[in-house]
Amino acid sequence: HSTVDTSNQLLLLYGLKKSVKPADKYRPFGYGKELYFWSFIVSIMIFGLGGVLSISQGITHIRHPEALQNLGWNYLVLALSFIFEGASLIIAVKEFDKTRNGVSWWKAIIKSKDPSGFLVLFEDGAAVLGLLIVFVLMVLSHNLNMPVLDGLASILVGLLLVFVSFILARESRSLLMGEGFTPETQQKILKFVEDDADVNSLISQLSTYQSPKEVLLMLIIEFKDELNTKDITTAIERLRRNIKIDFPLVKFVIIQPQQLKEV
Repeated sequence: HSTVDTSNQLLLLYGLKKSVKPADKYRPFGYGKELYFWSFIVSIMIFGLGGVLSISQGITHIRHPEALQNLGWNYLVLALSFIFEGASLIIAVKEFDKTRNGVSWWKAIIKSKDPSGFLVLFEDGAAVLGLLIVFVLMVLSHNLNMPVLDGLASILVGLLLVFVSFILARESRSLLMGEGFTPETQQKILKFVEDDADVNSLISQLSTYQSPKEVLLMLIIEFKDELNTKDITTAIERLRRNIKIDFPLVKFVIIQPQQLKEV
């Protein structure tokens, strides 16, 4: 599990590095979704190399139980692992806590658009809980002389990793497929646009996260009938500029006027 954990962290770092690559002619909206892609890959690795492999090893140990050897070394490795994983979890909790803005932990995770934050939180949390499971069953296995419990520990850890991988895969998949603004933010954008003196109504708005800090926003707006082409062009530029100021996450704004024949 430690090897898989390290590999996942490296993949996540790679995704973070790729996601900040500037836009070019091949990716005009940038490479922000690289982070979402590699986060999804990490969730698959947790499932396959972490969960399934651990369950498979646990079944093997139950079918062919062996008494624990070098118990002292096993406890030492567990203690060191718990210290390192626990320290990592504390850091992850503190960093994610800064982004919660007073909402509950679960709601903050669901609303988060940065998988690097909640992914590390879940992975380190699963690691610490897994170590506790292994420790308890190792003690029971030794004191009760039941080596089969060692295999049970592997299965429980595997099931834990499978559960975590499904949660992470669901969140990463949602972002990768084009998750947009929440209904609350959409209402704010609606009010902001319709408060403009040149706007009759906001007919439609579409948004998608290109990265945790970049959103593509498309608006279909019905402007006042008395506006000419120049007036509408000026209004569009003003709206585009002001939207980026009031909604800093919006980096790309596409505005389509309703009166296409007049424009």
